[in-house]
Amino acid sequence: MSAASEIESAGLLERIGQARKRMVKRYGKRLIRRLRETLAQQSLVSNDPVLDARQFPDLDPFTEHWKEIRDEVREILKHREAVPSFVEVSPDQTRIANGKFWRTFILFGFGTKMEKNCAQAPVTTRLLEAVPNLQTAWFSIMAPHSHVEAHRGVTKSILRAHLGLIIPKDAENCRLRVDQEICVWREGEVFVFDDTYEHEVWNDTDEERVILLFDFDRPMRLWGRIINRSFIWALKFTSYYQVPKKNMESYEDKFEAATRQADKMLEAMSEKD
Repeated sequence: MSAASEIESAGLLERIGQARKRMVKRYGKRLIRRLRETLAQQSLVSNDPVLDARQFPDLDPFTEHWKEIRDEVREILKHREAVPSFVEVSPDQTRIANGKFWRTFILFGFGTKMEKNCAQAPVTTRLLEAVPNLQTAWFSIMAPHSHVEAHRGVTKSILRAHLGLIIPKDAENCRLRVDQEICVWREGEVFVFDDTYEHEVWNDTDEERVILLFDFDRPMRLWGRIINRSFIWALKFTSYYQVPKKNMESYEDKFEAATRQADKMLEAMSEKD
């Protein structure tokens, strides 16, 4: 085959791949909309944008131990340059958060425990492991004067919790909008919301905002749970799951390497003293 033919064949394959991707995306959105309606009917808790956290007593330990969690993330932030940005983990999310202003230290991803990262936060990990049907968890670190564009989550079968850890003094100007509701983070407090509603974040302050963000399965009737498990299983075969998973593992290794290097430098300095 000539060089020109190879180039033409490669171009054809790329166009076919792009067309298939557009088709999957189009039909996938239709499926997700239908699933959203079905799962809402199967829900055992409110379908409101923001839910009453008192409906979830399993989250109480987070408010009881929030200072210990905060202390762990402060240690992690000593190596903040090794903590990847959200878009470095999920490159297809550039529309909502392009740049390094939103960093994510991932502890659990799609039900998978990131062992090396979790070793950096043992108290947080122990609390997260007690949450029934935990899916994803990370420390979410947002720089001053930043904005995460409006977006929606993929499935109504999952609820999202935020625990305030390091919150700017001017808290009212550091906020989350979920549909038409405005949520303001407070240190040591948890709120729960449905991220399939449009939501966006602003940090219009001079200080960094740090929270623990985690997702868990929405309490549902039997058929809702079966549909949810099937959907999550299928999702793991898509690039939506595969690409971030690969990136999470890579950045986990990089963070461990950074902490080891820092420890070696401290040891060397101690020996000189």
